[in-house]
Amino acid sequence: MNGANGKRSWEKLVAAFGLAAAVLFFSSIMLASDSSLLLKISKSIDVFGRVFKEVTTSYVDEIDPEKFMEAGIHGMLGTLDPYTVYIDKENGDEVDLLTSGKYGGIGVTIGLRDGAVRVISVMDGYSAHRQGVVPGDRFLEIGGVKVSGLKPDEIRNLTRGEPGSDVKVLIERDGESEPLEFVLIREEIQVKNITYSGMVEDGIGYVRLERFSRRAGDELRMAIKDLKLSGEVRGLVLDLRGNPGGLLDAAVDVVSKFVPRGSMVVSTRGRRMESDKRYSSTEEPLLPSIPMVVLTDRNSASASEIVAGSLQGLDRALVVGTRTFGKGLVQTIVPLNYGAQLKITTARYYIPSGRSIQEIDYMHRDRNGVFAVTPDSLRREFKTSRGRKVYELGGITPDSTVEQPADGPMVRELHRKSLFFKFANRYVNEHKGDAITGVTPAILQEFRAYLEAQKFDFQEDSEKHVKELRSLAERLRYSKAVLADIDQLEKDMQVDKDRGFERYREAIEEELKIELMARVAGERGRIEASFHTDSQLKVAMGLLQDQKLYSRRIGG
Repeated sequence: MNGANGKRSWEKLVAAFGLAAAVLFFSSIMLASDSSLLLKISKSIDVFGRVFKEVTTSYVDEIDPEKFMEAGIHGMLGTLDPYTVYIDKENGDEVDLLTSGKYGGIGVTIGLRDGAVRVISVMDGYSAHRQGVVPGDRFLEIGGVKVSGLKPDEIRNLTRGEPGSDVKVLIERDGESEPLEFVLIREEIQVKNITYSGMVEDGIGYVRLERFSRRAGDELRMAIKDLKLSGEVRGLVLDLRGNPGGLLDAAVDVVSKFVPRGSMVVSTRGRRMESDKRYSSTEEPLLPSIPMVVLTDRNSASASEIVAGSLQGLDRALVVGTRTFGKGLVQTIVPLNYGAQLKITTARYYIPSGRSIQEIDYMHRDRNGVFAVTPDSLRREFKTSRGRKVYELGGITPDSTVEQPADGPMVRELHRKSLFFKFANRYVNEHKGDAITGVTPAILQEFRAYLEAQKFDFQEDSEKHVKELRSLAERLRYSKAVLADIDQLEKDMQVDKDRGFERYREAIEEELKIELMARVAGERGRIEASFHTDSQLKVAMGLLQDQKLYSRRIGG
Protein backbone atom coordinates (compact mmCIF):
# COMPACT_ATOMS: atom_id res chain seq x y z
CA MET A 1 0.00 0.00 0.00
CA ASN A 2 1.34 3.40 -0.94
CA GLY A 3 0.30 7.03 -0.45
CA ALA A 4 -2.97 8.35 0.94
CA ASN A 5 -5.09 5.47 -0.35
CA GLY A 6 -2.74 2.95 1.25
CA LYS A 7 -2.87 4.82 4.54
CA ARG A 8 -6.66 4.89 4.50
CA SER A 9 -6.83 1.16 3.75
CA TRP A 10 -4.38 0.44 6.58
CA GLU A 11 -6.39 2.60 8.99
CA LYS A 12 -9.60 0.80 8.08
CA LEU A 13 -7.86 -2.53 8.50
CA VAL A 14 -6.63 -1.54 11.96
CA ALA A 15 -10.16 -0.36 12.85
CA ALA A 16 -11.63 -3.64 11.62
CA PHE A 17 -9.12 -5.73 13.57
CA GLY A 18 -9.79 -3.54 16.59
CA LEU A 19 -13.46 -4.44 16.33
CA ALA A 20 -12.66 -8.13 16.26
CA ALA A 21 -10.69 -7.71 19.48
CA ALA A 22 -13.44 -5.51 20.97
CA VAL A 23 -16.10 -8.14 20.35
CA LEU A 24 -13.99 -10.96 21.73
CA PHE A 25 -12.94 -8.95 24.81
CA PHE A 26 -16.31 -7.26 25.50
CA SER A 27 -17.39 -9.73 28.16
CA SER A 28 -13.99 -10.07 29.77
CA ILE A 29 -14.23 -6.73 31.56
CA MET A 30 -16.77 -8.00 34.02
CA LEU A 31 -15.55 -11.57 34.02
CA ALA A 32 -11.83 -10.89 34.46
CA SER A 33 -11.66 -13.33 37.33
CA ASP A 34 -12.77 -16.22 35.12
CA SER A 35 -9.38 -17.55 34.01
CA SER A 36 -11.00 -20.23 31.84
CA LEU A 37 -12.86 -17.62 29.80
CA LEU A 38 -9.77 -15.44 29.48
CA LEU A 39 -7.80 -18.42 28.22
CA LYS A 40 -10.48 -19.16 25.61
CA ILE A 41 -10.47 -15.53 24.48
CA SER A 42 -6.67 -15.47 24.21
CA LYS A 43 -6.60 -18.72 22.22
CA SER A 44 -9.42 -17.52 19.94
CA ILE A 45 -7.64 -14.26 19.09
CA ASP A 46 -4.43 -16.15 18.40
CA VAL A 47 -6.16 -18.56 16.01
CA PHE A 48 -8.12 -15.75 14.39
CA GLY A 49 -4.97 -13.71 13.78
CA ARG A 50 -3.04 -16.69 12.38
CA VAL A 51 -5.82 -17.61 9.94
CA PHE A 52 -6.14 -14.00 8.80
CA LYS A 53 -2.39 -13.64 8.28
CA GLU A 54 -1.94 -16.94 6.44
CA VAL A 55 -4.84 -16.42 4.07
CA THR A 56 -4.04 -12.78 3.21
CA THR A 57 -0.35 -13.58 2.55
CA SER A 58 -0.44 -17.13 1.13
CA TYR A 59 -3.76 -17.65 -0.67
CA VAL A 60 -3.35 -18.48 -4.37
CA ASP A 61 -5.10 -15.27 -5.45
CA GLU A 62 -4.49 -11.83 -4.00
CA ILE A 63 -6.83 -11.03 -1.10
CA ASP A 64 -7.97 -7.54 -0.11
CA PRO A 65 -7.13 -7.61 3.63
CA GLU A 66 -9.70 -4.93 4.44
CA LYS A 67 -12.63 -6.69 2.72
CA PHE A 68 -11.50 -10.04 4.08
CA MET A 69 -11.44 -8.74 7.64
CA GLU A 70 -14.83 -7.08 7.29
CA ALA A 71 -16.29 -10.32 5.90
CA GLY A 72 -14.99 -12.09 9.01
CA ILE A 73 -16.50 -9.46 11.28
CA HIS A 74 -19.88 -9.62 9.56
CA GLY A 75 -19.81 -13.41 9.75
CA MET A 76 -18.96 -13.30 13.46
CA LEU A 77 -21.67 -10.76 14.27
CA GLY A 78 -24.11 -12.67 12.06
CA THR A 79 -24.31 -15.36 14.74
CA LEU A 80 -25.87 -12.79 17.10
CA ASP A 81 -28.97 -10.62 16.76
CA PRO A 82 -29.43 -8.43 13.65
CA TYR A 83 -28.97 -5.22 15.67
CA THR A 84 -25.34 -5.91 16.60
CA VAL A 85 -23.45 -4.54 13.60
CA TYR A 86 -20.12 -3.06 12.54
CA ILE A 87 -20.40 0.46 11.10
CA ASP A 88 -17.49 1.74 9.05
CA LYS A 89 -16.63 5.41 8.74
CA GLU A 90 -18.46 5.77 5.41
CA ASN A 91 -21.77 4.70 6.97
CA GLY A 92 -21.43 6.69 10.19
CA ASP A 93 -23.98 9.26 8.96
CA GLU A 94 -26.83 6.97 9.98
CA VAL A 95 -25.62 6.94 13.58
CA ASP A 96 -25.19 10.72 13.52
CA LEU A 97 -28.73 11.06 12.19
CA LEU A 98 -30.10 8.93 15.03
CA THR A 99 -28.20 10.66 17.80
CA SER A 100 -28.46 14.27 16.59
CA GLY A 101 -31.37 14.22 14.13
CA LYS A 102 -29.18 16.09 11.63
CA TYR A 103 -27.13 15.33 8.53
CA GLY A 104 -25.67 17.17 5.55
CA GLY A 105 -27.83 16.74 2.48
CA ILE A 106 -29.93 18.33 -0.27
CA GLY A 107 -33.38 17.82 1.30
CA VAL A 108 -34.97 14.89 -0.55
CA THR A 109 -36.35 11.49 0.38
CA ILE A 110 -35.58 8.83 -2.20
CA GLY A 111 -36.81 5.29 -2.72
CA LEU A 112 -37.72 2.64 -5.26
CA ARG A 113 -40.75 3.25 -7.46
CA ASP A 114 -41.55 0.98 -10.41
CA GLY A 115 -38.01 -0.40 -10.45
CA ALA A 116 -36.29 3.02 -10.48
CA VAL A 117 -34.83 5.10 -7.65
CA ARG A 118 -36.88 8.29 -7.58
CA VAL A 119 -37.45 11.33 -5.41
CA ILE A 120 -40.35 10.39 -3.14
CA SER A 121 -40.71 13.73 -1.36
CA VAL A 122 -38.95 17.08 -1.16
CA MET A 123 -38.38 18.84 2.17
CA ASP A 124 -39.61 22.41 2.35
CA GLY A 125 -37.00 25.15 2.41
CA TYR A 126 -33.90 23.18 1.47
CA SER A 127 -31.82 23.38 -1.71
CA ALA A 128 -33.69 20.74 -3.73
CA HIS A 129 -37.02 22.44 -2.98
CA ARG A 130 -35.75 25.94 -3.72
CA GLN A 131 -34.29 24.95 -7.07
CA GLY A 132 -37.25 22.97 -8.33
CA VAL A 133 -36.63 19.26 -7.75
CA VAL A 134 -40.03 17.52 -7.55
CA PRO A 135 -41.35 14.09 -6.48
CA GLY A 136 -40.97 11.54 -9.25
CA ASP A 137 -37.66 12.89 -10.55
CA ARG A 138 -35.15 10.12 -11.28
CA PHE A 139 -31.43 10.59 -10.63
CA LEU A 140 -29.12 9.80 -13.56
CA GLU A 141 -25.88 11.23 -12.15
CA ILE A 142 -24.81 12.63 -8.79
CA GLY A 143 -21.48 14.40 -8.53
CA GLY A 144 -20.42 12.92 -11.87
CA VAL A 145 -21.21 9.35 -10.75
CA LYS A 146 -23.74 7.44 -12.88
CA VAL A 147 -26.26 5.91 -10.50
CA SER A 148 -27.65 3.19 -12.76
CA GLY A 149 -27.50 -0.09 -10.87
CA LEU A 150 -26.80 1.49 -7.49
CA LYS A 151 -28.96 0.70 -4.45
CA PRO A 152 -31.07 3.43 -2.81
CA ASP A 153 -28.67 3.62 0.17
CA GLU A 154 -25.70 4.08 -2.16
CA ILE A 155 -27.47 6.86 -4.05
CA ARG A 156 -28.52 8.47 -0.78
CA ASN A 157 -24.90 8.52 0.37
CA LEU A 158 -23.89 10.35 -2.83
CA THR A 159 -26.32 13.17 -2.06
CA ARG A 160 -24.99 13.60 1.48
CA GLY A 161 -21.85 15.42 2.54
CA GLU A 162 -20.40 18.38 4.35
CA PRO A 163 -22.89 21.27 4.73
CA GLY A 164 -21.92 24.09 2.38
CA SER A 165 -20.49 21.81 -0.30
CA ASP A 166 -22.23 21.67 -3.68
CA VAL A 167 -23.15 18.67 -5.80
CA LYS A 168 -24.18 18.59 -9.46
CA VAL A 169 -27.08 16.26 -10.22
CA LEU A 170 -28.56 15.14 -13.54
CA ILE A 171 -32.25 14.29 -13.35
CA GLU A 172 -34.75 12.64 -15.67
CA ARG A 173 -38.29 13.97 -15.39
CA ASP A 174 -41.51 12.68 -16.95
CA GLY A 175 -42.68 15.08 -19.65
CA GLU A 176 -39.21 16.56 -20.26
CA SER A 177 -37.43 15.53 -23.46
CA GLU A 178 -33.93 16.19 -22.06
CA PRO A 179 -32.35 15.53 -18.66
CA LEU A 180 -32.32 18.46 -16.22
CA GLU A 181 -29.15 19.60 -14.48
CA PHE A 182 -29.12 21.15 -11.01
CA VAL A 183 -26.29 22.37 -8.83
CA LEU A 184 -27.54 21.81 -5.27
CA ILE A 185 -26.00 23.02 -2.03
CA ARG A 186 -25.76 20.54 0.80
CA GLU A 187 -27.18 21.96 4.01
CA GLU A 188 -27.63 20.75 7.57
CA ILE A 189 -30.90 18.86 7.31
CA GLN A 190 -32.91 18.81 10.53
CA VAL A 191 -34.96 15.65 10.32
CA LYS A 192 -38.41 15.99 11.85
CA ASN A 193 -39.53 13.46 14.41
CA ILE A 194 -43.08 14.81 14.32
CA THR A 195 -44.50 15.01 10.80
CA TYR A 196 -47.99 16.18 11.76
CA SER A 197 -49.75 17.78 14.70
CA GLY A 198 -53.14 19.43 14.81
CA MET A 199 -56.77 19.11 15.83
CA VAL A 200 -58.58 16.30 14.03
CA GLU A 201 -61.95 17.26 15.47
CA ASP A 202 -63.05 19.81 18.05
CA GLY A 203 -60.94 19.24 21.14
CA ILE A 204 -59.19 16.08 19.88
CA GLY A 205 -55.53 16.53 19.04
CA TYR A 206 -53.50 14.29 16.76
CA VAL A 207 -49.70 13.93 16.71
CA ARG A 208 -47.78 11.65 14.35
CA LEU A 209 -44.36 10.73 15.71
CA GLU A 210 -42.26 8.96 13.08
CA ARG A 211 -38.87 8.51 14.78
CA PHE A 212 -37.02 8.94 18.07
CA SER A 213 -33.90 11.00 17.48
CA ARG A 214 -32.47 13.31 20.12
CA ARG A 215 -35.03 16.11 19.61
CA ALA A 216 -38.21 14.00 19.73
CA GLY A 217 -39.21 15.19 23.22
CA ASP A 218 -38.55 18.84 22.39
CA GLU A 219 -40.64 18.61 19.23
CA LEU A 220 -43.47 16.96 21.16
CA ARG A 221 -43.35 19.72 23.78
CA MET A 222 -43.78 22.35 21.05
CA ALA A 223 -46.55 20.36 19.37
CA ILE A 224 -48.51 20.10 22.63
CA LYS A 225 -48.09 23.83 23.29
CA ASP A 226 -49.39 24.60 19.80
CA LEU A 227 -52.39 22.34 20.36
CA LYS A 228 -53.17 24.14 23.61
CA LEU A 229 -52.98 27.51 21.86
CA SER A 230 -55.50 26.36 19.26
CA GLY A 231 -58.12 25.47 21.87
CA GLU A 232 -58.97 23.20 24.78
CA VAL A 233 -57.40 19.75 24.36
CA ARG A 234 -59.93 17.18 25.56
CA GLY A 235 -58.22 14.11 24.10
CA LEU A 236 -55.07 13.14 22.21
CA VAL A 237 -54.12 10.55 19.60
CA LEU A 238 -50.40 9.73 19.48
CA ASP A 239 -49.70 7.90 16.21
CA LEU A 240 -46.67 5.57 16.35
CA ARG A 241 -47.58 3.44 13.34
CA GLY A 242 -44.61 2.70 11.13
CA ASN A 243 -42.22 4.23 13.69
CA PRO A 244 -39.11 1.97 13.82
CA GLY A 245 -37.83 3.50 17.06
CA GLY A 246 -34.56 5.21 17.94
CA LEU A 247 -33.05 6.45 21.18
CA LEU A 248 -34.23 5.04 24.51
CA ASP A 249 -33.70 8.44 26.21
CA ALA A 250 -35.96 10.06 23.61
CA ALA A 251 -38.70 7.52 24.37
CA VAL A 252 -38.45 8.32 28.09
CA ASP A 253 -38.64 12.03 27.25
CA VAL A 254 -41.83 11.47 25.24
CA VAL A 255 -43.54 9.43 27.98
CA SER A 256 -42.59 12.13 30.50
CA LYS A 257 -44.93 14.58 28.79
CA PHE A 258 -47.92 12.53 29.97
CA VAL A 259 -47.14 10.82 33.30
CA PRO A 260 -46.49 12.13 36.82
CA ARG A 261 -42.93 13.15 37.71
CA GLY A 262 -41.04 10.20 39.17
CA SER A 263 -43.03 7.56 37.28
CA MET A 264 -40.86 4.61 36.27
CA VAL A 265 -40.96 4.49 32.45
CA VAL A 266 -38.58 1.64 31.58
CA SER A 267 -35.73 -0.38 33.09
CA THR A 268 -32.84 -2.20 31.43
CA ARG A 269 -30.88 -5.28 32.50
CA GLY A 270 -27.75 -6.76 30.93
CA ARG A 271 -24.63 -8.75 31.79
CA ARG A 272 -22.66 -5.75 33.00
CA MET A 273 -23.71 -3.85 36.09
CA GLU A 274 -23.75 -0.51 34.25
CA SER A 275 -26.43 -1.94 31.93
CA ASP A 276 -28.87 -2.22 34.85
CA LYS A 277 -30.73 1.08 34.93
CA ARG A 278 -34.11 2.56 35.77
CA TYR A 279 -35.47 5.47 33.74
CA SER A 280 -38.12 7.67 35.35
CA SER A 281 -39.93 10.82 34.35
CA THR A 282 -38.04 13.87 35.61
CA GLU A 283 -40.46 16.66 34.67
CA GLU A 284 -44.01 17.78 35.29
CA PRO A 285 -46.29 16.45 32.54
CA LEU A 286 -47.77 18.83 29.95
CA LEU A 287 -50.92 16.72 29.56
CA PRO A 288 -51.26 14.86 32.86
CA SER A 289 -54.79 13.52 32.70
CA ILE A 290 -56.67 13.95 29.41
CA PRO A 291 -57.88 10.74 27.69
CA MET A 292 -55.24 9.43 25.32
CA VAL A 293 -54.95 6.75 22.61
CA VAL A 294 -51.73 5.43 21.07
CA LEU A 295 -51.92 3.96 17.54
CA THR A 296 -49.58 1.06 16.72
CA ASP A 297 -48.97 -1.45 13.96
CA ARG A 298 -46.56 -4.28 13.18
CA ASN A 299 -43.90 -1.74 12.15
CA SER A 300 -43.96 0.07 15.51
CA ALA A 301 -40.73 -1.09 17.14
CA SER A 302 -38.16 -0.46 19.85
CA ALA A 303 -38.60 3.06 21.29
CA SER A 304 -42.17 3.08 19.92
CA GLU A 305 -42.88 0.00 21.98
CA ILE A 306 -41.37 1.57 25.09
CA VAL A 307 -43.75 4.53 24.72
CA ALA A 308 -46.83 2.45 23.89
CA GLY A 309 -46.07 -0.18 26.53
CA SER A 310 -45.24 2.32 29.27
CA LEU A 311 -48.37 4.41 28.70
CA GLN A 312 -50.41 1.20 28.60
CA GLY A 313 -48.70 -0.28 31.67
CA LEU A 314 -49.22 2.92 33.68
CA ASP A 315 -52.85 3.00 32.49
CA ARG A 316 -52.21 6.43 31.02
CA ALA A 317 -53.43 5.53 27.52
CA LEU A 318 -55.29 2.91 25.53
CA VAL A 319 -53.48 1.27 22.62
CA VAL A 320 -55.38 0.80 19.36
CA GLY A 321 -54.27 -0.90 16.14
CA THR A 322 -52.30 -4.11 15.70
CA ARG A 323 -49.59 -5.86 17.68
CA THR A 324 -46.16 -4.22 17.53
CA PHE A 325 -42.90 -5.67 16.23
CA GLY A 326 -41.50 -7.04 19.49
CA LYS A 327 -38.00 -5.56 19.82
CA GLY A 328 -37.02 -5.37 23.47
CA LEU A 329 -33.25 -5.10 23.06
CA VAL A 330 -31.05 -2.10 23.87
CA GLN A 331 -28.04 -1.18 21.71
CA THR A 332 -24.93 0.78 22.73
CA ILE A 333 -22.64 2.55 20.26
CA VAL A 334 -18.97 1.73 20.94
CA PRO A 335 -16.51 4.03 19.10
CA LEU A 336 -13.59 2.25 17.45
CA ASN A 337 -10.41 3.55 15.82
CA TYR A 338 -10.44 5.65 12.63
CA GLY A 339 -14.11 6.54 12.62
CA ALA A 340 -15.53 3.01 12.79
CA GLN A 341 -18.19 2.07 15.34
CA LEU A 342 -19.73 -1.02 16.86
CA LYS A 343 -23.43 -1.06 17.61
CA ILE A 344 -23.86 -3.86 20.13
CA THR A 345 -26.85 -5.19 22.05
CA THR A 346 -26.00 -4.77 25.73
CA ALA A 347 -29.33 -5.15 27.57
CA ARG A 348 -33.00 -6.00 27.46
CA TYR A 349 -35.57 -3.43 28.49
CA TYR A 350 -38.60 -3.96 30.69
CA ILE A 351 -41.67 -1.72 30.70
CA PRO A 352 -43.44 -0.70 33.96
CA SER A 353 -45.53 -3.86 34.28
CA GLY A 354 -42.23 -5.78 34.53
CA ARG A 355 -42.48 -7.53 31.19
CA SER A 356 -40.02 -7.87 28.34
CA ILE A 357 -41.66 -7.55 24.93
CA GLN A 358 -38.79 -9.15 22.92
CA GLU A 359 -40.43 -11.65 20.57
CA ILE A 360 -37.53 -13.49 18.88
CA ASP A 361 -34.89 -15.41 20.82
CA TYR A 362 -31.83 -14.84 18.64
CA MET A 363 -29.61 -17.19 20.64
CA HIS A 364 -31.70 -20.28 19.91
CA ARG A 365 -32.70 -21.79 16.57
CA ASP A 366 -34.60 -24.92 15.60
CA ARG A 367 -33.18 -27.68 13.39
CA ASN A 368 -34.08 -25.65 10.29
CA GLY A 369 -32.14 -22.61 11.48
CA VAL A 370 -35.28 -20.64 12.36
CA PHE A 371 -35.06 -18.44 15.45
CA ALA A 372 -37.15 -19.47 18.44
CA VAL A 373 -40.39 -17.61 19.25
CA THR A 374 -42.34 -18.24 22.43
CA PRO A 375 -45.91 -19.36 21.60
CA ASP A 376 -48.77 -17.25 22.95
CA SER A 377 -49.85 -20.04 25.28
CA LEU A 378 -46.51 -19.92 27.16
CA ARG A 379 -46.25 -16.15 27.58
CA ARG A 380 -46.52 -15.07 31.21
CA GLU A 381 -49.26 -12.75 32.36
CA PHE A 382 -48.47 -9.36 33.93
CA LYS A 383 -50.70 -6.59 35.28
CA THR A 384 -50.96 -2.87 34.53
CA SER A 385 -51.20 -0.33 37.37
CA ARG A 386 -54.96 -0.84 37.53
CA GLY A 387 -54.85 -4.61 37.14
CA ARG A 388 -55.44 -5.05 33.43
CA LYS A 389 -53.86 -8.19 31.97
CA VAL A 390 -50.89 -7.85 29.62
CA TYR A 391 -48.44 -10.46 28.33
CA GLU A 392 -44.68 -10.75 27.77
CA LEU A 393 -42.44 -11.64 24.80
CA GLY A 394 -44.64 -10.68 21.88
CA GLY A 395 -44.58 -6.93 21.36
CA ILE A 396 -47.38 -4.70 22.64
CA THR A 397 -50.85 -6.16 22.18
CA PRO A 398 -53.43 -3.37 21.67
CA ASP A 399 -56.33 -2.85 24.03
CA SER A 400 -58.46 -2.65 20.88
CA THR A 401 -57.14 -4.65 17.93
CA VAL A 402 -58.22 -3.01 14.68
CA GLU A 403 -56.95 -4.28 11.33
CA GLN A 404 -56.76 -1.84 8.44
CA PRO A 405 -58.89 -3.10 5.51
CA ALA A 406 -56.74 -4.89 2.93
CA ASP A 407 -56.42 -3.30 -0.49
CA GLY A 408 -58.14 -5.13 -3.32
CA PRO A 409 -55.99 -6.75 -6.04
CA MET A 410 -56.47 -3.87 -8.48
CA VAL A 411 -55.39 -1.26 -5.92
CA ARG A 412 -52.43 -3.43 -4.86
CA GLU A 413 -51.24 -3.68 -8.45
CA LEU A 414 -51.66 0.06 -8.99
CA HIS A 415 -49.41 0.63 -5.97
CA ARG A 416 -46.92 -2.02 -7.07
CA LYS A 417 -46.52 -0.33 -10.45
CA SER A 418 -46.46 3.13 -8.80
CA LEU A 419 -49.27 4.34 -11.05
CA PHE A 420 -50.93 6.53 -8.38
CA PHE A 421 -47.52 8.10 -7.74
CA LYS A 422 -46.65 8.61 -11.43
CA PHE A 423 -50.08 9.95 -12.37
CA ALA A 424 -50.03 12.50 -9.52
CA ASN A 425 -46.63 13.78 -10.71
CA ARG A 426 -47.91 14.07 -14.28
CA TYR A 427 -51.23 15.66 -13.38
CA VAL A 428 -49.76 18.35 -11.11
CA ASN A 429 -47.07 19.11 -13.71
CA GLU A 430 -49.70 19.53 -16.44
CA HIS A 431 -52.10 21.59 -14.29
CA LYS A 432 -49.75 24.11 -12.74
CA GLY A 433 -51.69 26.97 -11.18
CA ASP A 434 -54.89 24.95 -10.81
CA ALA A 435 -56.37 24.73 -7.31
CA ILE A 436 -56.38 21.02 -6.42
CA THR A 437 -58.44 20.24 -3.34
CA GLY A 438 -59.53 16.68 -4.05
CA VAL A 439 -60.41 14.18 -6.75
CA THR A 440 -63.07 15.46 -9.13
CA PRO A 441 -64.96 13.24 -11.63
CA ALA A 442 -62.79 14.82 -14.35
CA ILE A 443 -59.57 13.80 -12.56
CA LEU A 444 -60.91 10.30 -12.03
CA GLN A 445 -61.77 10.02 -15.71
CA GLU A 446 -58.32 11.28 -16.68
CA PHE A 447 -56.77 8.65 -14.43
CA ARG A 448 -58.87 5.95 -16.08
CA ALA A 449 -57.70 7.08 -19.51
CA TYR A 450 -54.12 7.10 -18.22
CA LEU A 451 -54.44 3.46 -17.11
CA GLU A 452 -55.82 2.47 -20.52
CA ALA A 453 -52.90 4.22 -22.22
CA GLN A 454 -50.53 2.31 -19.92
CA LYS A 455 -52.31 -0.94 -20.86
CA PHE A 456 -52.75 -1.63 -17.17
CA ASP A 457 -53.92 -5.09 -16.16
CA PHE A 458 -54.14 -7.02 -12.91
CA GLN A 459 -55.02 -10.48 -11.70
CA GLU A 460 -57.98 -11.05 -9.42
CA ASP A 461 -57.34 -13.46 -6.56
CA SER A 462 -60.22 -15.55 -7.86
CA GLU A 463 -58.62 -15.93 -11.32
CA LYS A 464 -55.73 -17.88 -9.85
CA HIS A 465 -58.10 -20.21 -7.98
CA VAL A 466 -60.25 -20.86 -11.05
CA LYS A 467 -57.14 -21.72 -13.10
CA GLU A 468 -56.11 -24.14 -10.36
CA LEU A 469 -59.64 -25.61 -10.40
CA ARG A 470 -59.49 -26.15 -14.16
CA SER A 471 -56.06 -27.78 -13.91
CA LEU A 472 -57.36 -30.11 -11.18
CA ALA A 473 -60.51 -30.96 -13.18
CA GLU A 474 -58.41 -31.84 -16.24
CA ARG A 475 -55.99 -33.94 -14.19
CA LEU A 476 -58.89 -35.88 -12.61
CA ARG A 477 -60.57 -36.27 -16.02
CA TYR A 478 -63.80 -34.52 -15.20
CA SER A 479 -66.49 -34.47 -17.89
CA LYS A 480 -66.62 -31.97 -20.75
CA ALA A 481 -69.73 -30.48 -19.16
CA VAL A 482 -67.82 -29.62 -15.98
CA LEU A 483 -64.97 -28.10 -18.01
CA ALA A 484 -67.50 -26.08 -20.00
CA ASP A 485 -68.97 -24.73 -16.75
CA ILE A 486 -65.49 -23.69 -15.64
CA ASP A 487 -64.97 -21.96 -19.02
CA GLN A 488 -68.24 -20.06 -18.58
CA LEU A 489 -67.24 -19.09 -15.03
CA GLU A 490 -63.97 -17.66 -16.37
CA LYS A 491 -65.88 -15.64 -18.99
CA ASP A 492 -68.33 -14.30 -16.41
CA MET A 493 -65.49 -13.36 -14.09
CA GLN A 494 -63.71 -11.53 -16.92
CA VAL A 495 -66.82 -9.44 -17.50
CA ASP A 496 -66.87 -8.48 -13.84
CA LYS A 497 -63.11 -7.88 -13.85
CA ASP A 498 -63.57 -5.39 -16.70
CA ARG A 499 -65.74 -3.44 -14.28
CA GLY A 500 -62.79 -3.28 -11.87
CA PHE A 501 -62.49 0.50 -12.00
CA GLU A 502 -66.09 0.84 -10.87
CA ARG A 503 -65.81 -1.88 -8.21
CA TYR A 504 -62.72 -0.29 -6.68
CA ARG A 505 -63.72 3.28 -7.45
CA GLU A 506 -63.92 4.46 -3.84
CA ALA A 507 -60.50 3.04 -2.91
CA ILE A 508 -58.94 4.41 -6.11
CA GLU A 509 -60.36 7.85 -5.40
CA GLU A 510 -58.94 7.84 -1.85
CA GLU A 511 -55.46 6.75 -2.96
CA LEU A 512 -55.43 9.37 -5.72
CA LYS A 513 -56.45 12.04 -3.24
CA ILE A 514 -53.59 11.13 -0.90
CA GLU A 515 -51.00 11.34 -3.70
CA LEU A 516 -52.36 14.59 -5.15
CA MET A 517 -52.56 16.32 -1.78
CA ALA A 518 -48.98 15.22 -1.07
CA ARG A 519 -47.93 17.18 -4.19
CA VAL A 520 -49.99 20.21 -3.20
CA ALA A 521 -49.36 20.36 0.56
CA GLY A 522 -46.43 18.01 1.21
CA GLU A 523 -46.41 15.41 3.97
CA ARG A 524 -49.03 17.30 5.96
CA GLY A 525 -51.40 17.15 3.01
CA ARG A 526 -50.76 13.44 2.55
CA ILE A 527 -51.55 12.69 6.21
CA GLU A 528 -54.70 14.82 6.32
CA ALA A 529 -56.00 13.17 3.15
CA SER A 530 -55.67 9.74 4.80
CA PHE A 531 -57.85 10.61 7.82
CA HIS A 532 -61.15 9.95 6.05
CA THR A 533 -60.50 6.23 5.48
CA ASP A 534 -58.32 5.49 8.52
CA SER A 535 -60.31 2.85 10.42
CA GLN A 536 -57.86 2.73 13.33
CA LEU A 537 -58.03 6.48 13.80
CA LYS A 538 -61.83 6.30 13.71
CA VAL A 539 -61.84 3.75 16.56
CA ALA A 540 -59.43 5.94 18.54
CA MET A 541 -61.68 8.96 18.03
CA GLY A 542 -64.70 6.97 19.15
CA LEU A 543 -62.97 6.00 22.40
CA LEU A 544 -61.89 9.58 23.12
CA GLN A 545 -65.34 10.99 22.44
CA ASP A 546 -67.09 8.49 24.73
CA GLN A 547 -65.82 9.18 28.25
CA LYS A 548 -67.73 6.29 29.83
CA LEU A 549 -66.42 3.78 27.31
CA TYR A 550 -62.85 5.10 27.67
CA SER A 551 -62.98 4.90 31.49
CA ARG A 552 -64.42 1.40 31.39
CA ARG A 553 -61.72 0.16 28.97
CA ILE A 554 -58.81 1.68 30.91
CA GLY A 555 -60.12 0.48 34.27
CA GLY A 556 -61.11 3.86 35.69
